This record gives sequence, structure tokens and C-alpha cells, in this order.
Amino acid sequence: MKKVLAIMGSPRKGKNADQLLDKVLEGIKDSGEEVEIKKVYLKDLKISHCIGCGYCEKTGKCFMDDDMNVLYDEFDSADSVIIASPVYFNSVNSFTKAMIDRCQAYWSSKYVLNKPSIDRNKKRLGVFLGVGGAPETEDQFLGAKLVIDYFFRAVNNKYEKDILVPHTDEKAVWEREDIMKEAYETGKHLFDNF
Repeated sequence: MKKVLAIMGSPRKGKNADQLLDKVLEGIKDSGEEVEIKKVYLKDLKISHCIGCGYCEKTGKCFMDDDMNVLYDEFDSADSVIIASPVYFNSVNSFTKAMIDRCQAYWSSKYVLNKPSIDRNKKRLGVFLGVGGAPETEDQFLGAKLVIDYFFRAVNNKYEKDILVPHTDEKAVWEREDIMKEAYETGKHLFDNF
């Protein structure tokens, strides 16, 4: 059985990022694959900010005892991580970024200590769903994609796909048949070449 960790970074349940994520998950459920899905709302978790103390550079782990401990285990056991976030100031929002920054422990364990705290040999797929309220511009999602790329590297996921939706202040994702179809098909075929 495959495992999917679906991370909802937006504080707004039922809105653009959440509905886009749910459509991908619907596709996964309809794929015929046996898949266990764990959906996590970051706003419901207690995740402290990384303080750059260097503890993980000595131990490979973060010293903080909060809800990130649950996510660390999930990252290691997942076959796919799907992350949905609104884009604020050309990057992921603060709930999402706080979680990503706490993955410094993975980077330190791999590249400073040479003792990975995540299974580096396990194949994992990463999908990023980004929504932005502003009208489309050429580099609207560039900052977010760079952050997500490094995040997926830290948690050993191949950055497989992204769906980036601009101008959601004007037209919601659920009003865009093409986007919702792409999201559904992304989920339905996520593990086709796994």
C-alpha cells in the first residue's frame, strides 16, 4: 500500500488551495491504487519557527518538541508528499514556510553529519499546488517554486509536478474546469510510473 502525505498550508479551509488539493486526492482515490492518504492542515498544528540554533547540525534532529515530530515520521514513510499553499509575496505562506524551515534537520543530517535521518533510498514523488490571488505575471510563482524545490530535496521527493493557479481573487479554482480536471488527472496518474 502506498502512502500519501497531503499538506494543506492555507489557513482557509474549503477555499482555493484546499479545493485544489481535494481534487488531486479524489483522483488518487479513483486511481485503482491502494493508497493511504493522510491530510494535514498546518494551521491546526503547533509548529515553532526554526531559530537557527545549530542543534540539528550536531544531532541530525531538531530539539523542539512540537507537532513537527509527527510530520518527520510522515515524511519518512510517505511515498508522495503533496503540498498546497497560497502564494504570498511570491513565495509560500508563513504556515508552509515554518514547516519547511524545520526540515533543516534533514539537510543537516544528510550534508553536515552524513547520517541521513530520512531514508534516502526510498522513491518518493512531490507535487506542489500553488494558488495566487493576483492576475498572472511571468514570475508570479518563481519564488514559491524555488522554495518547494529545495523542500522536496530535503525530504527526498522528486519534484514531479506542480499546478499553479493565478488570479483566484477574480475566479476561484472550482470555477475553472480545466484546472480541476488537471488536478484530478494528476492524482489519478500520480503513481503510474512509480
